[in-house]
Amino acid sequence: MPVKPAAAPASFSGPFALGVLSASDQAPFPGLVIPGGRVLDLRTALGEPALTARAIFDRWDEMLPRLHELAADETADWLPSERLRVHAPVEPRQVFQSGANYRQHVIDLEVAHRSPDDPRTVEEARAEVAAVMDRRAAEDLPYVFIGLPSAITGPFDDVVLPDWAEQPDWELELAAVIAKPAYRVTVEEALEYVAGYTIANDLTDRATVFRRDMKAIGTDWLRSKNASGFTPLGPWIVPAESIADPGDLRVTLKLNGETMQDESTKDMLFGIARLVSYISQTSRLLPGDLVLTGSPAGNGMHWGRLLRDGDVMEGSITGLGAQRTRCVADRTAS
Repeated sequence: MPVKPAAAPASFSGPFALGVLSASDQAPFPGLVIPGGRVLDLRTALGEPALTARAIFDRWDEMLPRLHELAADETADWLPSERLRVHAPVEPRQVFQSGANYRQHVIDLEVAHRSPDDPRTVEEARAEVAAVMDRRAAEDLPYVFIGLPSAITGPFDDVVLPDWAEQPDWELELAAVIAKPAYRVTVEEALEYVAGYTIANDLTDRATVFRRDMKAIGTDWLRSKNASGFTPLGPWIVPAESIADPGDLRVTLKLNGETMQDESTKDMLFGIARLVSYISQTSRLLPGDLVLTGSPAGNGMHWGRLLRDGDVMEGSITGLGAQRTRCVADRTAS
């Protein structure tokens, strides 16, 4: 298997980030990554051979000061990143996904999904959806559903497009990583429970989002979003303290070099704090869990161009680095 490259040096904010890496034919390890592309195996540095990335978040308050010390240690056993494969930076227990969270994105989707016999003009449809978005924000009702950890793959791995997926689409998103158990936390304290941020591309098969056989049931997120490898994650988790304002980051996705998504997280209806608080009113968030925040305008349905074999997606978010994935057809299908 060819080595999957690390991201470009110094491609994240702050003095360090966390990743999961591996040398050829060796087990992945949790790594401390610093600008310049150097990596420290945290199992060795911390004297914990069985240490995992998720275990770091289980002890985040204890670990964070130690990570700062290690990042400044020039005498540590630093490894060059060039020959290391980069994996998804954490294996979460739970994945919470936010839908319809970017105002312009939802408006574009509503127009794209209009029935051929819809009597509304494009302008009327956009105005109606905009009013719905304003009402949702005022009533404080985010739309959150559950994703599967098994859909996660590395930030440079190929994405296999299932043969049944008729309209596979991209959705680049900011993802928050939980630092400690959070249950029924307030909006004001919610960010205290966030360890850091990373990049997720929450791929969706638009053709299977809505059930054709039972329209009253509504959306089918299992089939449309949770195929194996449908959530490229990473490359790094950047500590929250290194991101000045998660509500003002640029989310950019390029398809074969052409910019398709390029929007600020300012367009989110519900920011990180409101999402974490909302989820915690029902579910207990656990260390290492992911909260995906929704995707901005510019998906394939908007452009009338869905993913196909050979496409290359490059996704970046301010301060978090960049991922690059290639789409391949499912050649194992009978």
